[in-house]
Amino acid sequence: MEQVRAIIVDDHKIFRESLTYVLESQASVKVIAQANNGLELLEILKYTKPDIVLLDIEMPEMDGVEATRQALKIYPDLRILVLSMHKDDEFYSAMIDFGVKGFILKESDVVEVIRAIYEIVKGSLYFSQELLLGLIKKRKDILPVELTQREQEVLSLIAKGLSNVEIGEKLFISARTVEKHRAELLLKTESKNSISLVVYAIKNGLVTI
Repeated sequence: MEQVRAIIVDDHKIFRESLTYVLESQASVKVIAQANNGLELLEILKYTKPDIVLLDIEMPEMDGVEATRQALKIYPDLRILVLSMHKDDEFYSAMIDFGVKGFILKESDVVEVIRAIYEIVKGSLYFSQELLLGLIKKRKDILPVELTQREQEVLSLIAKGLSNVEIGEKLFISARTVEKHRAELLLKTESKNSISLVVYAIKNGLVTI
């Protein structure tokens, strides 16, 4: 994989610098900028677009929730990986609705952080299993919908974090066809994005993890 250009946004300087050191020494990641809060991130985004943003939730001046909302207005396809703590769970639904690509616990080991970055950059989703289970418990029960066999196959692979290209290769269909199935799944389940779709699917027994 080519070098990944990342921005780290966290109000703890030691955490930012430690994570920068680890990523640049153990993975093909270049941290092109650091920000102390959401306002600083938005200033940086005026001049450059990274491959991924690693974003804390609780920060002064502008928190991660508002920063996500505004950053995705600037770059709707911006890949954001949320660095989360358990107490942040009240913000998960809003950030999922905005369109973040993944959640990972701040205390996760470096191997998982690097895996999450690579998965998201290649077009997949990534979320800590612990956090995903918490989201599922909070989601209200919704009656399952009827899916075609192909939609079920696509949904199962989406839940595994595969990108459209990877799903297409496994099912011998084009990435564009996969995207059409994904759009139909979002419509049927009334999900705003792929993470919401996966939560819905697990909650209603359409896939297992």
